[in-house]
Amino acid sequence: MKIYFYLSILSVTHLLFSCAQKENPNKSMTNDLIYASNLERTDTATLGAGCFWCVEAVFQQLNGVLKVTSGYSGGTVANPTYEQVCEKNTGHAEVIQVVFDPAIISFDELLEVFWQTHDPTTPNQQGNDVGPQYRSAIFYHNEEQRQKAIYYKTELDKSGAWKSPIITEISPLKNFYVAEDYHQKYYQNNASQPYCYFVIRPKLEKFEKVFKDKLKKNNQAEARKQ
Repeated sequence: MKIYFYLSILSVTHLLFSCAQKENPNKSMTNDLIYASNLERTDTATLGAGCFWCVEAVFQQLNGVLKVTSGYSGGTVANPTYEQVCEKNTGHAEVIQVVFDPAIISFDELLEVFWQTHDPTTPNQQGNDVGPQYRSAIFYHNEEQRQKAIYYKTELDKSGAWKSPIITEISPLKNFYVAEDYHQKYYQNNASQPYCYFVIRPKLEKFEKVFKDKLKKNNQAEARKQ
């Protein structure tokens, strides 16, 4: 896998908005029920790269990604609420679970996007979002994913892509709890909300320019107009 470093995508700083804010719990939506007709041909990845609103918005655009679900992983509390996770004592990270078609997009390519769309060197922090729930993490589903995650992490550290060491957690997936309905497709449903407008939108614009050839067709056309 070729890694094209585009570190300016990580430079959304000094913003006055944080993802740890309350939303109207009554604002719910139906779950995305679009799956591949043959589920045996799909694979799943679970990744944490800061606020799951941001990470979800990025991975939803990738060609070959069939479903993205925001949730919580890596902690000790069963069925946690968003409020409990924000209290920073559940051990959970905000993550996305990605169902993808490996015939279209590989786990390696998902890792390429993962590494380039967040800062994997800052412990428990992405921008103004601070806390263990925002840690960089790969929760692998099998031995192949574990080996690839370790390999790329090691090689990226050797390359000096970042001045500081990569501290991304690489752990087996032990649990995944789906987040509340209002967190799903958050950017799509709340694009005018301050955090979406000032944090997620600029990040998406940079992501689309770098990965325009990996986007779903309707998103490719928009990316090429920029």
